[in-house]
Amino acid sequence: MNLTAEEKSQRSRLNDWYQLGQSPLMLSIERSVCGCDYGASSWTTQAEAQEIASLLQLEHQTMLLDLGSGSGWPALYMAKITGCDVALVDLPVEGLRIARTRVEQDNNSGACWVAVADAAELPFGVATVDALCHADLLCCLKRKLEVLSDCRRVLRPGGRMVFTVISVVPGLAPVDHVRAVTSGPEFIESQASYPVLLAEAGWTVIEQRDITREFTVLTRQRLTAELKQRSKLEAQTNATEVEERIAGGRSRLLALSDGLLKRELFIVSHDQ
Repeated sequence: MNLTAEEKSQRSRLNDWYQLGQSPLMLSIERSVCGCDYGASSWTTQAEAQEIASLLQLEHQTMLLDLGSGSGWPALYMAKITGCDVALVDLPVEGLRIARTRVEQDNNSGACWVAVADAAELPFGVATVDALCHADLLCCLKRKLEVLSDCRRVLRPGGRMVFTVISVVPGLAPVDHVRAVTSGPEFIESQASYPVLLAEAGWTVIEQRDITREFTVLTRQRLTAELKQRSKLEAQTNATEVEERIAGGRSRLLALSDGLLKRELFIVSHDQ
């Protein structure tokens, strides 16, 4: 697996984030914004996780694969409320270590597997999982089409994949496009729209939901919470890192308010 310098830097930052995310202060912010306390790196709320579990029709002995699972949110929560089995896949090791500890704390009835792997090169055989999800992952990866193709390979025919993703609104003026890219996740730019990529990978789109309004509310709430706890956050890390986070939150909120970014939820199926 050959990683670029950008990808190596991203993985290092995520490892640091997962460690910081387990602090009582960060967990309290997460609870106030998303309703969970896993140290999540996505924008999935508790209500959204419940909806995804329902859309995937999860139940006892269903095998759920969660990509970019980080510290286990939302897959471990979905396993807890449905009794399904779950496999967690990600590259940053620190997040998966935290997830393993959380498995023991949650005492879920289903089985759980953890694998360090690239989402475009999954360590699973053909048609070996029943359901698949990933939260705000594709906008953080370069190999989007490869990920979608390998997801279809490992999902059983008739199975569903549900995922959320942040993207640049199409048709922007060049200056606004640049603003959108710099305000979004690191690899937000895509070689094609997600419906086109899904079609190329062989997926059937059941539903495409625009959840930008909810994402804007979450972004504002997160920024407000971090501003309120700024001095405590600086004590945990340093003033420069906190300033960068707050500046990033402000930039993202402004881009959302100006209609430059969107967040969507896709429900797709593996039809033969």
